[in-house]
Amino acid sequence: MTATYLGSGDIARQRNDYYPAWLDNLADDVTLEASAIDGAVEGADDVRSVVLAVKSLYPYQDINFTGDYGDRYFIEDYTTQIHGEPFGVMGVITRNAAGQTQHCVVNQRPRSTVLLVSRLLGEKFDGTPLANRFLASKS
Repeated sequence: MTATYLGSGDIARQRNDYYPAWLDNLADDVTLEASAIDGAVEGADDVRSVVLAVKSLYPYQDINFTGDYGDRYFIEDYTTQIHGEPFGVMGVITRNAAGQTQHCVVNQRPRSTVLLVSRLLGEKFDGTPLANRFLASKS
C-alpha cells in the first residue's frame, strides 16, 4: 500500500489558489493544535499567523477534500511538499454556536516532514512568544 501523504501525483490537482475561508472567521479565543506544534496556539492573531506561515511553505495543495461535515465541523484533507519532502495534512475545524472557528486540530505526516516544518516555523517565529511552540533550528 502506498502512503497517502505521497499525494496523487496528478499535476492538474496541484492547486495554489486554495484559501481556508474559516481563517477569516476566528473566535477571539480560538485554539490550534497540530503535529508540528508543541501544545496549542491560542488567540485569533497567533492562530492566523501560524496557519499562514505554514501555508506559505506549500508550493501547492493536492486537495482530496475540503468542506463542511455537519453544522459544526469543516474538514480539510490534502497533500503537498515542504522543501521537496512529502507532507499530508488532515484538519478538523470546529465552529462555535456563533459560527466562528473555535478549535482546529491538524494531523500532519510523515514525522520526518513534521519535524522539518516545526524547525522552519521555529526559525520563522524566533524571538517571538510563539517560538517555544516549535523546534529550534539545527544551528
